[in-house]
Amino acid sequence: MKKFGTTLSALFIALNYSSAVMAHDDMDMHEHHHHHEMPTETKRTEVNISLPKVELVRQDGKKVQFQDEISDGRAVVLSFIYTTCTAICPMTSQTIFKLQGKLGGDLNKVHLVSVSIDPEQDTPDRLAKYADKYHASKYWDHYTGTEEASIKVQKAFDAYRGDKMNHAPVTFIWSGKGQSWVRYDGFATPDDMLHEVHHQLGMH
Repeated sequence: MKKFGTTLSALFIALNYSSAVMAHDDMDMHEHHHHHEMPTETKRTEVNISLPKVELVRQDGKKVQFQDEISDGRAVVLSFIYTTCTAICPMTSQTIFKLQGKLGGDLNKVHLVSVSIDPEQDTPDRLAKYADKYHASKYWDHYTGTEEASIKVQKAFDAYRGDKMNHAPVTFIWSGKGQSWVRYDGFATPDDMLHEVHHQLGMH
């Protein structure tokens, strides 16, 4: 009887180990697939964008009109993120953090904007913690809102991919005037963005 119990215990341990290995393999496959799809090149294009009239909620809980919020005369650097993202968003946010430092005394002339594509999960409080994680200054705001509002913003920038798991790295830079934006598909470097911001501000 004792031997039978020992055998059952061994079988139970083996099954649990097997399940853990399979789960780990699945995770590895998912991560590999996710990284495999990441673009290795950066593409710069100029696009015309009409800002949608939608209400968003800032990380401090304040409800704002998106169009008014980013049309205050400053240049804009806009990206799309979500707080539980483990691959693209951390790289994008780290790049914005580095840009923030490189802007130095010109930082107050630029509005850094990150819009959540997962508004159901990304509450203002969660976005505030995410902003703290990347040492966001008072010139870098994070926004959430209803799913409908988030999708409208994504579609206006031709960045909507139907599901957060399908999103791709893309950053937009604007002078704050007119409808002409610069779009970077892929991972632009902090220096790429700095050069573009200086150009938009008429510093080159």
